[in-house]
Amino acid sequence: MPPKMRTKVGILTVSDRCYKGEEEDKSGRNLKQLVEDHNGLGGEVVMSEVVPDEVPKIKEKLVEWVNAKVDLILTTGGTGFAHRDVTPEATKQVLEKEAPGLALAMLMGSLKVTHFAMLSRPVCGIRGSTLIINLPGSPKGSKECYEFVLPALPHAIHLLQGETSKTDATHRQLASEDATHHHQHGGDTTDQAHHHHHDDHHGHHDIDKIARRPRQSPYPMLSFEEAYQKVMENAAVLQQETIACNDAMNRILASDVTADYPLPPFKASIKDGYAVITSDGIGVRKVLSDSTAGAMPKSEVIPGYTIRITTGAPVPQGADAVVQVEDTELVKETDGGQTELEVKIVVAPKVGQDIRPIGCDIKKGQTILKKGTQLGPSELGLLASVGVTKVAVLKSPTVAVVSTGNELCEPHQQLRPGHIFDSNRTTLLSVLKEHGYKTLDMGIAKDSPENLQKLLKEAVAKADVVITSGGVSMGEKDLLKYALMIGMHAKIHFGRVFLKPGKPTTFATMEMEDSSKKLFFALPGNPVSAIVCFNLFVLPALRKMKGYSKPELTRVKAKLLSDIKLDPRPEFHRSILTWQPGESVPVATSTGNQMSSRLLSMCEANTLLALPPKSDDVVTIKAGEMVDAIIIARI
Repeated sequence: MPPKMRTKVGILTVSDRCYKGEEEDKSGRNLKQLVEDHNGLGGEVVMSEVVPDEVPKIKEKLVEWVNAKVDLILTTGGTGFAHRDVTPEATKQVLEKEAPGLALAMLMGSLKVTHFAMLSRPVCGIRGSTLIINLPGSPKGSKECYEFVLPALPHAIHLLQGETSKTDATHRQLASEDATHHHQHGGDTTDQAHHHHHDDHHGHHDIDKIARRPRQSPYPMLSFEEAYQKVMENAAVLQQETIACNDAMNRILASDVTADYPLPPFKASIKDGYAVITSDGIGVRKVLSDSTAGAMPKSEVIPGYTIRITTGAPVPQGADAVVQVEDTELVKETDGGQTELEVKIVVAPKVGQDIRPIGCDIKKGQTILKKGTQLGPSELGLLASVGVTKVAVLKSPTVAVVSTGNELCEPHQQLRPGHIFDSNRTTLLSVLKEHGYKTLDMGIAKDSPENLQKLLKEAVAKADVVITSGGVSMGEKDLLKYALMIGMHAKIHFGRVFLKPGKPTTFATMEMEDSSKKLFFALPGNPVSAIVCFNLFVLPALRKMKGYSKPELTRVKAKLLSDIKLDPRPEFHRSILTWQPGESVPVATSTGNQMSSRLLSMCEANTLLALPPKSDDVVTIKAGEMVDAIIIARI
């Protein structure tokens, strides 16, 4: 018989003190003995290391060990309440699936030992075929928690390694023991966020007849490209307005801007020195007076004389050059050195030397900024330099944000049973403000046609664009499309998109009496779906309405740090883009579990990886391969 394969284990100690050598790694050493005990797991510790309490360092090591095909990774330390305790946060960014049952087992067992266990924050889960478990930092706590989960570890590892003969044996044993606590492994975990319908001609079912509601969405499934095109075709550039330059940051010019004044408006000195007549050559000059910035010179330079001058000051009449102070010598002074009487020019000047002619930077009437220019700090400074205080810009859209759902309550309210805090509105309002758009917080709409229509009508009366989240799936309380179509008489352009996350994303428009068009983006209720689809559809539309000539978000090529399994749908995978020293191509690191409800996967994310759907030939994109990365935050 072939020798029994031992479980490969990595032990990662997370401790600033141990990393600096200030303390001995007792927990890591103790865990190694426990893991290799043949009366327990009987594993083999193939990796062990100490890292500081820093998310990037922890993540880097976890991903490295997963790629090395370690079966089990045990971390010890960094799971408490201290400021530097970040092991759970780092682990969550790495995981593809969480295993809350293991964490619960540790907490329940630890609470029987000490009530302080409630301050522990362990995270457990899976990446690839590797099980990752956070343990406390003390030798005693890590030993206890390891022993609490030990009974389930062999079976869990066999499942992840696909060892069906061993898992089947365990299942038969459970069945023979007439186990009453059933469990299930594997299964399809496709995104079940929110679906619905498409285009006016579909009409809408009778919402009062719940049993007769459609079991399949009547809206055709559009590709991402088709849906994006429909959005951009309906996003029209807004009219122009004239505003003060002080309020014009990030706005788009509606017309060319010309200079009413030249720059500089007078001949100006480039250096500190002396205004001279070049034909005088070198030699001694009598000092008439001075010319300083902010005042016109009182005298005219005549042969044999000079006027002292400062940088930026007007060049006096008669002078045709400036000699820098370094090319002169003091000959005669008075008043104890307070007044120069004579200086010697030691280097012969040339005509025009160190003088900026009138309009050499900007001529009067010159076009200084073109229509379509985005106004930033440099552009606004340029306008100020030629005396422009008001500019014609394209209007920036006002955006109203509405959350929907009976289950929602405000974050400042007491959380009632069956309710959750509304996070979507906060996220969407924040990202809109970050991009400089005026926002209207319309609050929470309850799941009733009357309430939805009332809030939507208020929103559309005040805003150019209305964003909602939730209420676009197939449930009996998903009434958003009904409110748009029946109550608002809006045209629904699509109600489903073939992408992950965000399949039920809905887009509609409404023609107003003044011939303007209002846009409705009904985003899914799952937090990640909402913010991802905002970046994919809403933000490019807002940028076009604001006047951007290239409203699409920036895409770059990036190299994957680790393998990513493809989904049946095209996926926009949250990731962190970084540049490694000496590398010209950035590296993309997944933020871990990509569940559409897991807002943690958006934390620190600055890109969305545009991944293709899996095929018969390709089910995984390997580490090191290049993918498109859409920039959604500052790098």
